[in-house]
Amino acid sequence: MGTMSPVHHVNVVRLVGFCADGFIRALVYEFLPNGSFQNFLSSADNKNSFLGWDKLQDIAIGIAKGIEYLHQGCDHRILHFDIKPHNILLDQNFTLKVSDFGLAKLCSRDQRNSGRVLTMTTVRGMMGYIAPEVFSRNFGNVSYKSDVYSFGTLLLEMVGGRKNFKVMEDSTSQVYFPEWIYNVLEQGDDLRIHIEDQGDAKIAEKLAIVGLWCFQWHPIDRPPMKNVVHMLEREGDNLAIPPNPFSSTSN
Repeated sequence: MGTMSPVHHVNVVRLVGFCADGFIRALVYEFLPNGSFQNFLSSADNKNSFLGWDKLQDIAIGIAKGIEYLHQGCDHRILHFDIKPHNILLDQNFTLKVSDFGLAKLCSRDQRNSGRVLTMTTVRGMMGYIAPEVFSRNFGNVSYKSDVYSFGTLLLEMVGGRKNFKVMEDSTSQVYFPEWIYNVLEQGDDLRIHIEDQGDAKIAEKLAIVGLWCFQWHPIDRPPMKNVVHMLEREGDNLAIPPNPFSSTSN
């Protein structure tokens, strides 16, 4: 309660009260009628739920700003550790809110730039969104960059719909979607996904490139969320493609 009460940001769910009646204890958050973003992810076989690329870009920027606020705008740095579509909720105007802080961990102000190692006793988050360093310190220390990785996974899922970890339809073998999308971008090919015009293609490419920057295996190679917001808000098509995160895993 002490941590979440002063948290006020348009892209973070608002705590409105609590219940403490004997063994019954609950936190009460604002009601968001459009539910989870998971229900609106683009999918080639469910076009009726597709929000459009302009709206997806707005949602991506909003999520990034919400996470940046948790990392930089609070009295304590709040590490969410469970960024995924299920925990992004939408209000009546489809303004998104980062929600569900059940796995969150706090860092004091002096940890922001101190380089101190964050200790964890259990793996936090959902499979597929958990940063590598949460499993193994061989990749680096657990920090706010773990949320950046999860956000990168979410961006790639926004680009590819629910195909993220499935077989590509035109492939004869198993293809890991993030690696496939990196290879397409590196070769300068078009993203053969739910695209209707050139403007949509540019947005999809930008979301993919930023997602891959966040998806880097080593935390030191991932940008902070402030830089991520800046990249998402940039106009034009001059974003550099990041180093190949998949080749580094075999080194």
